[in-house]
Amino acid sequence: MNALQAGFPVLARPYAAAAKAIGMAEAELITRLGRMLDDGTLTRFGPMFDAEAIGGAFCLCAMQVPADRFDGVVAIVNAMPEVAHNYERAHPLNMWFVLATERPELIDVAVARIERATGLAVVALPKEAEYFIGLRLAA
Repeated sequence: MNALQAGFPVLARPYAAAAKAIGMAEAELITRLGRMLDDGTLTRFGPMFDAEAIGGAFCLCAMQVPADRFDGVVAIVNAMPEVAHNYERAHPLNMWFVLATERPELIDVAVARIERATGLAVVALPKEAEYFIGLRLAA
């Protein structure tokens, strides 16, 4: 994963080039990635786009969801196309997710849709500063 997250080739056969760079066959790389996605080691494998650089916006959001409604609210929130990822935390604000929209003003529209659909308040936490933290997974 460390070799793959530092850059992925943009070619007709990117997996073949990436596999060659790390010394394995294309089919083996695809199989390993599939296994990691299937077993939950990875939740996603794909590009990360900087929405702000192309005119869009990101916003971290949180909600206080009653425990007996959590799974239902997860399904509603995750069905929204703007939701990039969603996770549970042991905190009064127990559901956290990221919205990504094509234009900054659509963050408020997405928040309002989620509030209407769930009947719960969304706490929007827009980014004030950006930090880059490199992640390298240990073997």
